[in-house]
Amino acid sequence: MSTLLLKNATVLVTMDDDRREIPGGSLFIRDGVIERVGQISEMPSKADEIVDMNDMIVLPGLVNTHHHFYQTLTRALPGAQNANLFHWLTTLYPIWARMNPDDIRISTKTAMAELALSGCTTASDHLYLFPNGSRLDDEIEAAQAIGIRFHASRGSMSLGQSKGGLPPDSVVDTEEEILRDSIRLIERYHDPSPGSMLQIVLAPCSPFSVSSALMKESAILAREYGVHLHTHLAETQDEEAFCMDMFGYRPLAYMQSVGWVGKDVWFAHSVWINDEELQVYAREGCGVAHCPSSNMRLASGIAPIMKYLSAGVNVGIGVDGSASNDSSHLLSEARQAMLLSRLGAGISGASLSGEDVPPLMAGRQALESATLGGAKVLGRDDIGALAVGMQADLIAFDLNQLDYAGALVDPVAALLFCNPQHVDLSIVNGKFIVRDGHLVDFDLNKHILHHNVAAQRLVNG
Repeated sequence: MSTLLLKNATVLVTMDDDRREIPGGSLFIRDGVIERVGQISEMPSKADEIVDMNDMIVLPGLVNTHHHFYQTLTRALPGAQNANLFHWLTTLYPIWARMNPDDIRISTKTAMAELALSGCTTASDHLYLFPNGSRLDDEIEAAQAIGIRFHASRGSMSLGQSKGGLPPDSVVDTEEEILRDSIRLIERYHDPSPGSMLQIVLAPCSPFSVSSALMKESAILAREYGVHLHTHLAETQDEEAFCMDMFGYRPLAYMQSVGWVGKDVWFAHSVWINDEELQVYAREGCGVAHCPSSNMRLASGIAPIMKYLSAGVNVGIGVDGSASNDSSHLLSEARQAMLLSRLGAGISGASLSGEDVPPLMAGRQALESATLGGAKVLGRDDIGALAVGMQADLIAFDLNQLDYAGALVDPVAALLFCNPQHVDLSIVNGKFIVRDGHLVDFDLNKHILHHNVAAQRLVNG
């Protein structure tokens, strides 16, 4: 059995039941599981490896609840820079249709590397198109090169333009093949055990790209196998109009009609949700993946995050696809969540004096959504906090940096209020993923060259 002692952190942010922040905190890890949390006097005197965390802030690893890894190949494309969601998609669909399995593997490593360096230790990805022989297996294989936990979503599109959907027919699949492949992936890869490094999620893409029949069958299949469900919902007003015209329902009511509400469901975005619908989320246990940068980039709107949190809805943070965010920096996304929520509060009257002033999202609330909140959204109770019995997924930042100068009176808040940095250390399952600010056992410079070659080929056709 291997043991690891991290000692004397400037502050240890636990996110445990008491939300303790321990000055001079230490952690003892055995075989990837946290065995002790507290002061150095409470730790064993010996371990296989001992790391002094002086001048470091330590916290649980961040959890990314929504992404599209493959989109790292199509960042900042001129034709999609100034478009809303539907126009953005129709611009990019033909380019994405040229991808092959190597592109999926390359883009997965790029996104995972960027996530890991930003503090992510568990990532969910939503891959929903499979051109030219691509499979979810390509992502799963490539993700192992970085070493963070992975919730791989078997996305799908079956409603092409010829059937009234948004995507071109060239990037959709038959529903029979989608369901058959979903079963294969679950039976081959899904690991529901505590400490799982890989889980499968069923994730038809959106109301405007799959049929009602596929939504219903996916829900039945997911519950038969005990896996979670994920899709985009209520992202834009265009989507709302589409659902009313196509199905006769607002987006959430449509989800209810096809059996897509419950604790095993989480929705990306949920921007255009009214107060009555918000109570459905709270009552049924649906989670939200909040993607503030993408919502701003595509002019989608401002999600009512503080209302969700006040109602007890589980909220996680998602960087979303790297063609609608153009970054996979998860700590930066948590900061964006805090700032965008405050902008929304200002529009609603927070800049005024009075009794009914909307509350402002605190830095610690954003950090909790990026850690414990994300774990809850993914249905995990073994990650998201640093406590006895939890998985040893943690990150650390060196506080002796220019960006934190003058902010050390509250180093926890500094992580969100100051310019987000890359991690100096990251541990997943008790193993070092990032050390001294660099990925362990991964040649990043060489990989970037491969990625740019692939991206150029895709764009040039």
